Amino acid sequence: MLKLLSATDLQAKIAQAEKDRVSAVNAAEAEKKEFIDRISKPSGLSDDQLVEKASLVIARAVDNRLTSVEVLRFPNSLCTDMGRAIDQGEAGWEETLTGIPKEIRQFWQRHLEPLGYDLKYQIADRPGGVRGDVALVLSWA
Repeated sequence: MLKLLSATDLQAKIAQAEKDRVSAVNAAEAEKKEFIDRISKPSGLSDDQLVEKASLVIARAVDNRLTSVEVLRFPNSLCTDMGRAIDQGEAGWEETLTGIPKEIRQFWQRHLEPLGYDLKYQIADRPGGVRGDVALVLSWA
């Protein structure tokens, strides 16, 4: 036989569900903050370590018959102009980069561009019509 819950029990379940939701939102916000803190600074990796990481990413993409791969997506707040110059395709947009997004571009210039790879920085989304995250797409087609 099924048992009906009392109104008090239902209110307690709703309150617990709301606590769980708030806890999940707080955890996601903390994770995002940690991610931003981490990529806003140089990685500290050597060129050899970066070559190894790039090789793995490229090999995995090629194994999946891809000719490009998104290597990083980051908030536009990591650009000194919130991604405006990237969005407008302005000359000198690369000067607005900071942290790891800047490091990736410098690595690409030293090692991948001479081998024919292309690296695009582009606005990836527009939540509510506002400029959102920046995506870095590496391609070799």
